[in-house]
Amino acid sequence: MSENLPEILLVNPWIYDFAAYDFWAKPVGLLTIASILRQHGFNVSYIDCLDRFHPDMAKTDPYARNGRGPYLKTGVPRPEGLQDIDRNFSRYGIKKKWFIEDLKAIPRPDLVLVTSLMTYWYPGVKETIKIIKELFPDTPLILGGIYATLCYSHALQQSGADIIVKGQGIKELFELTEKLTGFTPLNKQDCPKFNTDVLDTYPYPAFDLQHQVSYVPLVTSKGCPFSCSYCASHFLNPGFMQRSPSLVLEEIEYWHKKYKVKDFVFYDDALLVDSTNHAVPILEGIINKGYNICFHTPNALHIREITKTNASLMFKAGFKTMRLGLETTLFEDRTSMDRKVTEDDFKKAVICLKNAGFKKNNIGAYLLAGLPGQTIDSVKASIKTVKQTGITPIIAYYTPIPHTKMWPRALASSRYNLESDPIFTNNAILPCQLDPFLWETISSFKKLVL
Repeated sequence: MSENLPEILLVNPWIYDFAAYDFWAKPVGLLTIASILRQHGFNVSYIDCLDRFHPDMAKTDPYARNGRGPYLKTGVPRPEGLQDIDRNFSRYGIKKKWFIEDLKAIPRPDLVLVTSLMTYWYPGVKETIKIIKELFPDTPLILGGIYATLCYSHALQQSGADIIVKGQGIKELFELTEKLTGFTPLNKQDCPKFNTDVLDTYPYPAFDLQHQVSYVPLVTSKGCPFSCSYCASHFLNPGFMQRSPSLVLEEIEYWHKKYKVKDFVFYDDALLVDSTNHAVPILEGIINKGYNICFHTPNALHIREITKTNASLMFKAGFKTMRLGLETTLFEDRTSMDRKVTEDDFKKAVICLKNAGFKKNNIGAYLLAGLPGQTIDSVKASIKTVKQTGITPIIAYYTPIPHTKMWPRALASSRYNLESDPIFTNNAILPCQLDPFLWETISSFKKLVL
């Protein structure tokens, strides 16, 4: 590319938390933006502060555990207000000196884009931005992502970014890049006929910018037709749209053939919705290709959508990690959370999956713990009920999220002032448990799951 073209740096920041692990976590939105920028004439650089395969890192097998693995961990002081939590707090990701060296090694950027994920991870975002600004004080920096969207006012005051973008940020992309760099994106109107409202026109995320492509997340749809009270999907991705099955199959083939990828992770919030026209053609296409590849669904499948047909197809296609969005087995008392599943729905889904060939170690049901007003006994009862069906209960600790229906109840039930600082919404501290935090509470759940 010409040296006259603008240089844009994209950064995935550190995580600051009590615990973190790479359960197939990649900044798909940021890497999609990287691809869009490249398509339209920009030079891009990418630094992943969570890179488990950084050149200075000790060598590990990238394909172990289907691509998952631990982040490098460095101890840091606990945040103010969380001194009552008797757990170590850490920065997860590459060492600071590696980050600084990487920043010095790239072409000087004309614009920096930083993403953000969990709201309570913002200390990592803030530290990342601080270091970038120390090296490039005159370079405009834009912050986007989940924290920036859900906690916009806090991000304005605390992040250190010059501009905060809410939502997907795709629609503002060209306007901001042109304004801040003075460069008019090449053929932005019609090449390659990119349309922010049509998923089929989006390029593949730029996973090639990583040091190692050990697995590939797949996004076959955006948004979710459900509106569960504890989930912000409807706020982060208004509306619901799906990609053409044929294009999803082309993407799987691309990553498998060019980068030898064997593990694919569905990031969809609603993969099986309208399965006859969406998931079924994708699954049938995968089976017909005859690839020796694996698929995983960490974002959970809607239980009502699991049928004998698609359970059989998922097994034949090579699905290995099946996660069900159960949340609780108190079926008669769940209308305040969602209306996704009944007891019969759950039992039928488990039977369909087992009859298709899935084993206990393949199937896990997410159970929410730490909900406002929830008792420890009710969580334990749900764990026992799931175990009785012969599948694996998986505890998902509740995170209070702004702009959800459950947020007011979370505010009323928490022992912290959740509105004052997103750090208090960390699910690891069970923020909506009124009593002081007890590590024994989480330990008791873990023991019961075994």
